[in-house]
Amino acid sequence: MTLKTFPGERQWNVDRYESLPMSLDAVFTAQLRQSVDRLFHLIDQFSQAKILIVGDLTLDEFMTGQVERVSREAPVLILRHETTRQVPGGGANAVYNFAQLGATVKAVGLLGKDQQGQSIQQIFLDAGIDTQGVFLDPDRPTITKTRISGHARQSVTQQIVRIDRKSDDLPSIDLQQQLADYIYQQVKTVDAIVCSDYGDGTLTQPVIDAVLTHPLAIVDAQVGLDRYQKATLFTPNLPEAELAVGYKITNAVTLSQAGRDLLNITQAQQFLITRGDQGMTLFDRDGTEQHIPAFNRTDVYDVTGAGDTVVAALTLGLAAGATFWEAAVLGNLAASIVVRQFGTTTTNPNEMKAALEALLDEWSDPKSTNECNR
Repeated sequence: MTLKTFPGERQWNVDRYESLPMSLDAVFTAQLRQSVDRLFHLIDQFSQAKILIVGDLTLDEFMTGQVERVSREAPVLILRHETTRQVPGGGANAVYNFAQLGATVKAVGLLGKDQQGQSIQQIFLDAGIDTQGVFLDPDRPTITKTRISGHARQSVTQQIVRIDRKSDDLPSIDLQQQLADYIYQQVKTVDAIVCSDYGDGTLTQPVIDAVLTHPLAIVDAQVGLDRYQKATLFTPNLPEAELAVGYKITNAVTLSQAGRDLLNITQAQQFLITRGDQGMTLFDRDGTEQHIPAFNRTDVYDVTGAGDTVVAALTLGLAAGATFWEAAVLGNLAASIVVRQFGTTTTNPNEMKAALEALLDEWSDPKSTNECNR
């Protein structure tokens, strides 16, 4: 009986996973068993990667207070302020995910000349993120989403309203060119470039054209996927994929058709559609489809920002030499961790290795595995 030891982890038995039951996910579980050593090795290589992320940098702000009374001025609640918490959101969350996973990170994007922009800059600096590619736009505010929540005494806190600060105007041509020029300068210094496109104006065509000069360009875009012709890999969720193809994806037939259509629309090498509790499906230009089941279906509390986590772990896997399948598994694994927590959050390599070991422990139980495959 063989025991494997990984740095910082306890010993665990590899041979026992040979008894995992063959079921609907038989091909996947067999691949996972065979790839255990490789996946642990790839996670350990995350810290060697140099990644440039271009995105719509956003500040997520959470304000909470206790309800004191109803206002005399209007039929609204008066909250006594208790806390304000600020965390990276949108493209800034993508940047922060890479940093927390141990990569050397260069952020590219736009911030307003305001307090919110200063907050994002400070968060990045504290995390060791290179911000030379972050430019200030005097004509547009920092994208900010402020969630105001309240509670009565001894009651659950709940969100009451969200206030968004943003501009519908595109950045000036000069700023677009500055972003593009910076990317061109950095192309040969990084292992991959990631686009975190939330549709807020940072990723204009000059910027996209600069990104696509890198041989490993990963696109996480909510809209306009066809603008990223011949990117390496796209990672839309199900609604985003449906929007891109123009029809509902309701079964295996329409899923396969959507994968083929998306590859044709974008001329990408690979396409990964994330489907929540239905897992992920990876499409290759050669017609191959590989399904990856969801690793966590029961302890899901908040999927906010999970897509950013998928992209981060996946990209770092590819930068370390992973196959697209191995990279997708790592992205799926990372997402299974962050959805267990409320709000925008991140994970790290040690948590990923612990989660992988726990997953194999769980799937070594025939009852547990059969339930996962229903």
